[in-house]
Amino acid sequence: MSDKKIIAVVGATGAQGGGLVRAIVADKGGPFVARAITRTTSSDKAKALAALGVEVVAGDADDEKSMEKAFRGAYGAFCVTNFWEHMSPDREIAQATALAKAAKAAGVQHAIWSTLEDSRKFIPLSDDRMPTLGGRWKVPHFDAKGEADQAFRDAGVPTTFLLTSFYWDNLVFFGMGPRKTDDGTYGFVLPMGDRKLPGIAAEDIGAAALNIFKAGKEYIGKTIGIAGEHLSGAEMAAQLSQALGKDVRHQAVPPAVYRTFGFPGADDMGNMFQFNHDFADAFRAARDVGFSRRLNPSLQTFSQWLARNKQKIPLE
Repeated sequence: MSDKKIIAVVGATGAQGGGLVRAIVADKGGPFVARAITRTTSSDKAKALAALGVEVVAGDADDEKSMEKAFRGAYGAFCVTNFWEHMSPDREIAQATALAKAAKAAGVQHAIWSTLEDSRKFIPLSDDRMPTLGGRWKVPHFDAKGEADQAFRDAGVPTTFLLTSFYWDNLVFFGMGPRKTDDGTYGFVLPMGDRKLPGIAAEDIGAAALNIFKAGKEYIGKTIGIAGEHLSGAEMAAQLSQALGKDVRHQAVPPAVYRTFGFPGADDMGNMFQFNHDFADAFRAARDVGFSRRLNPSLQTFSQWLARNKQKIPLE
């Protein structure tokens, strides 16, 4: 084990980081070992990783020095932030900046920054086709990550910028699954009209990240995107119907209506779907499924993900 290089994984108890840790563990003859970084090493999820033989260390993206210590001796670092934990774009940028500076100070040779597009490069704040949020953002959880790309460039960290896609896991954990309607059918809301949305199983991001690290310098300095499949709302509803044995119908509400739904972040999510719809060609082109599958041959389709996870989708 001593000759293997360490990959330090931020958010190791979360969706993306946890997927990478498990991918490294499963890659028995591979060149890497995982170091799981988490704020709470005593949590059940952290203990589960330790039970797999993974080194678990404390680190907090709000504390640059703790991250520098956690990155010490690592060849690579997988850097991710969780906007939805605090819903503050400024805090997310500060966290990403701390991760970048810590990676540089620790001598990390390859960082992967899990990012998204800055939508303001497509639709400026002055464009009233989409409401501006908080005075500075169009899609806050996109824009903050996209703006934070520069922190990694400024720090001089050899970085791959990894564009992720809509998690199909949102149907389980984010309340986006089908809802029962008055006529007994189930409605699946996706404010995309007939446009296709790139989606992915969250756990598959980790396997892709592992192969980016394995590729050495090939992807350093590059922005690459991944998706398991591009599907319209109607196509997703049809597959949900088949998997769940229910009559699921796509409800293509306009983004403006979605923004009024009232749950925390509804305006951000509504703007996201509008961005994905209005700039679908560019958004999809950045997430080529063929390339994604070459990067991760075990990449799941939506139907494969449903077969494994349909029981977890709450039906109301």
